[in-house]
Amino acid sequence: MILHAARLSLANLFAPETRGVFWKVIGLTVLALVVIWFGLRETFVAFAWPWLQGAVMPDLPEWAGWLTFVFGIIASLGLALGLALLLAPVTAIIAGFFLDDVAEVIEKRDYPAEPPGTALPLGQAISGSIKFLGIVVLGNLIALFLLFIPGVNLVAFFLVNGYLLGREFFEFAAMRYRTPAEARLFRAKHASTVLLAGLLVAVFLAIPIVNLLTPLFAAGLMVHLHKALSRKDPGFSLRQN
Repeated sequence: MILHAARLSLANLFAPETRGVFWKVIGLTVLALVVIWFGLRETFVAFAWPWLQGAVMPDLPEWAGWLTFVFGIIASLGLALGLALLLAPVTAIIAGFFLDDVAEVIEKRDYPAEPPGTALPLGQAISGSIKFLGIVVLGNLIALFLLFIPGVNLVAFFLVNGYLLGREFFEFAAMRYRTPAEARLFRAKHASTVLLAGLLVAVFLAIPIVNLLTPLFAAGLMVHLHKALSRKDPGFSLRQN
């Protein structure tokens, strides 16, 4: 079920109908990441680097000047790691404004005989995205601390992002047909399936460059998964529009 939903999501990702959304999300995400990179870099140069030079590298002898270069490389890697940890929430926030467009395309293309879903009100979508941003940042900070524990770091990354991304995007897909309370209950009932799908999204997130498309892939995957689970569990009747 999950792999079938993933295959359909990949097919819809490059469909002509979603091409406009595709380029909007990619362009805005890249722009946001560039701004964040320069923001992190300038903050580090203005505050952290002077302290580091004074506290860790005071009055270095001339022969040890290469240490400054080494610390510069370490700092750059740290900034890159910080940017990587922010990738999930940044892309989710930006794509959140276009997810209903993606869902509508999928529903029209693959489920033309079924009633279409209802887009979330703008205020609810924005508040949900902001809440999700806070949760993902907190979760990834926890995962960052666990990076220093051998054997746990990668597992923590995939579990944290798999759970959070799976929950967020599945409830997004479900709330097009259900009330928020019903969507949460439906997700909780099928929590193991949603988690496995979320882990697949986390794997997608771990692939450089490709991970810029994570929100669009995740939205499509969860729309198809919600449809499949709804057919499998008709007792949770859909809210008809």
